[in-house]
Amino acid sequence: MTPFTSQDLRKGFSSFATGVTVITCLDKEQNHHGITISSFNTVSLDPPLILWSLKQHSKLMPWVEVGKKHLIHVLERSQENLAMHFATVKLDQFSGVTHQLAESGLTQITGCVAYYECETISVHVGGDHNIIVAKVIHLENHADKEPLIFARSQFVGLDFSEAISK
Repeated sequence: MTPFTSQDLRKGFSSFATGVTVITCLDKEQNHHGITISSFNTVSLDPPLILWSLKQHSKLMPWVEVGKKHLIHVLERSQENLAMHFATVKLDQFSGVTHQLAESGLTQITGCVAYYECETISVHVGGDHNIIVAKVIHLENHADKEPLIFARSQFVGLDFSEAISK
């Protein structure tokens, strides 16, 4: 069997299309932070659980540990700019981003397909990442909006109008 490089693996993984999310959280001083994540996945309906992954050494890790709340935003097809914006760490991340505060105090970006307010219930080491398992405590879904998809290192969209008309 021929060995593969990390670049080969990255290209192979990119063949799996995934939705694009931004996760917002609060640090201990109640400052708002956000990060683009495509490693989001559903786990269970009862109890309502999701999982997502974050680099072990991410500065956000202490703010999404067990017992901490975070808000997952499923980005809408036209929100590629937000995916790129939150893909890099910057000061004052929410400047120029249309948002509001959710009842929980977490930052909620306007115009997304769905929102899942969650509380982390467990964190597992998975190689160079941590796998965060969280319970969904509040949900908002906008089925009329189309999600942003990432595959083969580019953003794409789905046209649900054809599927609906059949």
